Amino acid sequence: MLFKDYTYSVLIVSSSEKFNDAILPLLPENEFGPIARVTNVGEARRTIANRGFDIVLINTPLTDSFGTKLALDIAADSPSGVLLFVKADLYEEITDKVIDYGIFTLSKPTSSVVIHQILKNMYAMQERLKRIERKNATLEEKMEEIRIVNHAKWILIQNMKLTEDDAHRLIEKQAMDTRRSKREIAEGILKTYQS
Repeated sequence: MLFKDYTYSVLIVSSSEKFNDAILPLLPENEFGPIARVTNVGEARRTIANRGFDIVLINTPLTDSFGTKLALDIAADSPSGVLLFVKADLYEEITDKVIDYGIFTLSKPTSSVVIHQILKNMYAMQERLKRIERKNATLEEKMEEIRIVNHAKWILIQNMKLTEDDAHRLIEKQAMDTRRSKREIAEGILKTYQS
């Protein structure tokens, strides 16, 4: 397995037991799990509302809907990778509808080798998304720290009549002297002057 410390949760949405029997062996438990199975759109929506999934496999058509709208909704509302299985004669039409949303499509019938390759690509994409999410969270934290430190500097400028450079140096010096972060010092300044 390419990413050994994580297994990918999978939701299989299919009304065909034959499909489920064929797909389950392609989802080894050292790479994929837990695996949930539902038979229609309604069950899928309820299951997803209770728990997120890394990968959602939709075998179209379903008993209560074709499945394209479900795929579009999942792609719009979650970071889940979505793979739609469609009959070969509908492949181009469905692919054109969903490709811009990052939804994978695969025409049926297909081989287990192709399905396995697509699944590997899907979890590679999930890893990339996770790295982007972590990077984004780090950037948001850094931006919040900058905002708090800048706010504290302006309070020092107003209340202690310091220049911006002097206020910045004061925060940095206190952070170094007390072995705390600039953010912690800035938050202390904000508490002091907002009381």
